[in-house]
Amino acid sequence: MTELRVWAPRARKSVVAVVGSPARQVPLARTDGGWFNAEVAGLEPGDDYAFLVDEKGPFPDPRSPWQPEGVHGPSRLVDHSAFDWTDEGWRGTDVRDGVIYELHVGTFSPRGDFDGVVERLDHLADLGVSSIELLPVNEFPGDRNWGYDGVSLYAPHHTYGGPDGLKRLVDACHDRGLAVILDVVYNHLGPEGNYLGTYGPYFTDFYSTPWGEAVNYDRADSDEVRRFAIDNALMWLRDYHLDALRLDAVHAIIDTSAVHLLEQMSAEVDELATDLGRPLVLIAETDQNDPRICTPRDRGGFGLQAQWSDDFHHALHAVLTGETSGYYADFADGLAALARTIEAGWLFQGERSGHRRRRHGRSPDGLSGRNLLGYAQNHDQVGNRAVGDRLSHSVSDGRARIAAALVLTSPFVPMLFQGEEWGASSPFQYFTDHQDRELGRAVAAGRRSEFGAFGWEPEQVPDPQDRATFERSRLSWSELGEAPHAALLEWHRRLIGLRAAEPGLGVGPLEAAVAYDAAAGWLRIDRVGWSVGVNLGASDADVPFPTPDGQVVLASHDSAPATTEGGVVRLPSDSVIVVRTRP
Repeated sequence: MTELRVWAPRARKSVVAVVGSPARQVPLARTDGGWFNAEVAGLEPGDDYAFLVDEKGPFPDPRSPWQPEGVHGPSRLVDHSAFDWTDEGWRGTDVRDGVIYELHVGTFSPRGDFDGVVERLDHLADLGVSSIELLPVNEFPGDRNWGYDGVSLYAPHHTYGGPDGLKRLVDACHDRGLAVILDVVYNHLGPEGNYLGTYGPYFTDFYSTPWGEAVNYDRADSDEVRRFAIDNALMWLRDYHLDALRLDAVHAIIDTSAVHLLEQMSAEVDELATDLGRPLVLIAETDQNDPRICTPRDRGGFGLQAQWSDDFHHALHAVLTGETSGYYADFADGLAALARTIEAGWLFQGERSGHRRRRHGRSPDGLSGRNLLGYAQNHDQVGNRAVGDRLSHSVSDGRARIAAALVLTSPFVPMLFQGEEWGASSPFQYFTDHQDRELGRAVAAGRRSEFGAFGWEPEQVPDPQDRATFERSRLSWSELGEAPHAALLEWHRRLIGLRAAEPGLGVGPLEAAVAYDAAAGWLRIDRVGWSVGVNLGASDADVPFPTPDGQVVLASHDSAPATTEGGVVRLPSDSVIVVRTRP
């Protein structure tokens, strides 16, 4: 006997469960608050079911735990207690204490599924990262997608391996001492297979978003919509043993309630962490430069533990590539913008943004590097370029090493994107597999139009629906032992190992001091006990250091001296050294 429950306040007459094979219909009884339920005999974990709403459908369960036939198929019952976990000794870890590695399940391995990621975990453990961050894995249309077109938020994608596949991955990560972060999307749902509006007021036209109607978090009948999102977050952390969640584009979550959805979610996640006896972390993606995201709830904030810092990425990218179009125009001051971002956490603290044509951000007072993720690349900043080109495709090997050094010695929580550690030759392009062909054509046309405005010819912009676009984005693991990839990989290993061994190079207060000479092209970052010197100029540069006898611990070039004798080191163009300034 299994109880089926569904929230369907828009059902005027009836909700009927369609269960079993051959299919039989079981009427659900209306209860308080728009809920319908029934005890169904003979329905067990592994069995399929769906719902008829006022004789329309059948539709998947909004809280479906598994969609083995995709977004349009029936739901399947899952018994989470039946999985044979082996991570009993895992006591969790605060993912901010190490290095995060962002990956996309479908392109990370030749298999393109959860078990394929498991096969490559030893590489990640040897690299020295401490956690992996999975792009969204909940059910999306077709077989390939970044994951941000998801619709069944509770169901791990069927081609990735479904619920048990994700659990095997998490279990294997914990066995190797790796934590797991999952990217989740609560600001919108994908357009195909989205049946939530049939059941209830999950969306509102009171606000508009880049994806259409906003998710209804603060209008009439929004209480159950809020529970839908928060219960989903709790499920991933509890039933799948995840260690953290990355919340996509929280600036697009519109909620004018006195208690914002993020505040309510962080409070309930903290309660779950206490119950489970292990740390659970919420990380926000936001472009607002708003410290309230990570300000404790008792001080009027939302109480999340960390947020992405796009300003650091933008400043670093602009310096390394010289790009000043689009939002990079705000970072055209080069080393000055990068210096301020490293010192303060982000560049815009209430000043006018030329790109936005308005004031942007506020002071990050009260935050530390522990609250901010720093990165040179991520899925957005690579994949949302017209051809998905990586940083290593457009800068020298020396500049790729500089990027790694500045990310991995910063006071921020460092994050790498899959393949970045060896300068992967494969791009990461935008790909979809919409089964609605008209939608697929519209997405492709929109992509061409978007980049056409920046001077790209339509034929140069890859078709997201073309399987070749997806295949080009797969990592080529044979490169690891080849030049120049092997040397860049070793550079990342050494940097990550140094950071792990030296607390002075880990996350810390926003108290780094940055000196630079824009004309000569050099920049120096001073942290407690350490200095990092960089020359981005066109010729050799004499870089002053605060101590005359600092030990050069790591250098990107063979001619580096052993010490900073005399307090000045001549650095070749596109080079970096890491110096211990205290014994």
